[in-house]
Amino acid sequence: MSESLQRRLVRQASASYRPAGPWAWHFARGKLARDPVFAALLRPGLLPATGRYLDLGCGQGLLASWLRAATALHAGHDWPAEQPAPPRISAYHGLDMQATAIRHARQALADCDFPTRLDLGDLRDFALPDADVITLFDVLHYLPGTAQESLLQRIRDSLPPDGRLLLRVGDGAAGLPHHLSRVVDSLVVRLQGGTWPRLHCRPATAWLGLLGELGFRVEPFPMAGAGFANVLLRVRPI
Repeated sequence: MSESLQRRLVRQASASYRPAGPWAWHFARGKLARDPVFAALLRPGLLPATGRYLDLGCGQGLLASWLRAATALHAGHDWPAEQPAPPRISAYHGLDMQATAIRHARQALADCDFPTRLDLGDLRDFALPDADVITLFDVLHYLPGTAQESLLQRIRDSLPPDGRLLLRVGDGAAGLPHHLSRVVDSLVVRLQGGTWPRLHCRPATAWLGLLGELGFRVEPFPMAGAGFANVLLRVRPI
């Protein structure tokens, strides 16, 4: 993705957060501009052309705002000819434990042209609705090991045969970059009004092994950037 397109996307997607206040807007603008996962979402073939999204640990709903902005730019012919058409959201359901984040998401996504639902709750006992795409970005390490496995098994059971899970996890064997990621994740939770979290991390090889045992096939996409040790995993039922 070109720098010019990324700047336009960041500007349009973050503008939705102005009604939620300066902190929400600055956080959205900084996260969308610096986190490489958002540019990765526009890689050809990573996501289906259209689908229902379940965003677990959705935070402020940045994923929905980003793809909505991409769809708007594409529809308005402000889209490079060499860049494939962006994936479209047909319906979006977000869940998060932080009330502040959900409030900001509701304000930012209030005028979406696709059905949007945002719930405050715990994904460990959340009944998973039907979805074509389930996303878990930097979320699983907040859960104890058994809860990680239980959630992934429930996702495996709920996904349709052509559905996909998009995960971003830290590599617990990556040394200093991994520790930096843990500090940043913990600070974000605190800034959004949560308590200081206890994190439960695994090496990347352990994540891959667990997903295989649960009946998934996995394609990794390195997510190095800003000194962190993250990996993006596209996961599909076998």
